Amino acid sequence: MKIYTKTGDKGTTALFGGTRVPKHHIRIDSYGTVDELNSHLGLIRDQEINNHYKDVLIDIQDRLFTVGAILATDPEKATLKNGKDRLNIPKISEEDIEQLEQEMDKMNESLPQMTHFVLPGGHQTVSFCHIARCVCRRAERLASALNELEPFQPESLKYLNRLSDYLFVLARKLSYDLQADEVKWIPKKES
Repeated sequence: MKIYTKTGDKGTTALFGGTRVPKHHIRIDSYGTVDELNSHLGLIRDQEINNHYKDVLIDIQDRLFTVGAILATDPEKATLKNGKDRLNIPKISEEDIEQLEQEMDKMNESLPQMTHFVLPGGHQTVSFCHIARCVCRRAERLASALNELEPFQPESLKYLNRLSDYLFVLARKLSYDLQADEVKWIPKKES
């Protein structure tokens, strides 16, 4: 199978279901940003971190492929008139969201209480988490805008929201595990 198809040479691409849209369409921007996020998670997984976090990140990466598939599907071609799924696309479940919540709860048990915002940084791995968190928030903003135009499975949007929280807690937990400085943001007072 050739990687290049030449079908996008004029600035369009096909969604699942065959509909062609411009490559700058918000749907493409949405799932492209989810793909970017997935690559950042791979970078975090490649760091010297606890194997449990690596396993969770692999699960998350799998779920992000599901979110991407949902976002890449023309909603008009996704279901049959009787409401059945035509393209057999997987879904995000409440259990997927609960897994993120449970992981955050476990990590928070060993972390000092947060009293201030923290500045991203302190260790390269922690910084990768903060970058992924920001990309996740961007993916969520784009997906939210798309959802207003063409609604899709609500759990997908909820998953992106919870994932950005998870990445923040993971950054804090890795700071703790790596004994990196967690610099609090304390606003400077005017003189």
